[in-house]
Amino acid sequence: MKKFLVIALAALMIFGLVACGGNSKTPTEPSSENTSDLAYVQEKGALVVGITDFNPMDYRGENGEWIGFDADLATAFAKSLGVEVEFIEIEWDNKILELNGKTIDCVWNGMTLTDEVTSAMECSNAYCNNTQVVVLPANIAKDYPTVESLKDLVFAVEAGSAGEAEVTKLSYQATPVKDQATALMEVAAGTSDAAVIDALMAGAMVGEGTGYDKLVYTFSLNEKDGEQYGVGFRKGSDLAAKLNEFLKQSYEDGSMMAFAETYGVQASIIAQ
Repeated sequence: MKKFLVIALAALMIFGLVACGGNSKTPTEPSSENTSDLAYVQEKGALVVGITDFNPMDYRGENGEWIGFDADLATAFAKSLGVEVEFIEIEWDNKILELNGKTIDCVWNGMTLTDEVTSAMECSNAYCNNTQVVVLPANIAKDYPTVESLKDLVFAVEAGSAGEAEVTKLSYQATPVKDQATALMEVAAGTSDAAVIDALMAGAMVGEGTGYDKLVYTFSLNEKDGEQYGVGFRKGSDLAAKLNEFLKQSYEDGSMMAFAETYGVQASIIAQ
């Protein structure tokens, strides 16, 4: 019996070695990580775009669909790739994690091309100019004519945004919130003294004839240097170059400017 067990164990060991050796020579299928982002998006049939509620770039239309300059441009880009577009609201401060985790395929939401963004993402060419402006209740705006006069105020800012960076640079008190729309709500409700948001959003949402007619935007915190918007993809993604081609073509054929005129941002468009 013992002799039989020894022989059986020996046979099993030989079989195991042969099996292992056979597996080591079997070629592995390429993983999705080894394919291009363009191929990945086209294979699944959708370009998933990370956004926040940001009028006039990405916001809900009357029927609940996402519209805006960026939304319309992203939809047209997806169509040029032969795929559908899907918009997902994200926490702006988590945009890089969402991108690298493949929850989304790009960040296309009036995103400022900061050093943090360009070092962590494969970014498109800049397509739009912007600055960060101060938003205050209209009845007190005249009391704060300079940057220095703002030092004792509490600012609502979108977490991870260029607005937060500008307030932090000044060492002023900032309360990070979900998005720029929430920052405006904080000021309107009186839970924050002021907000710093994108000039393009302020122009669309603040002042007479808007939903925030008791608020005004005053001066820019970075007018001298300004900032530019771009679209971010995963580092090394071939979709960035593909988008650059699309932006150039859209600018040349006039479709980009047509979208811009629809949403009142034509003055900010950068020639491609």
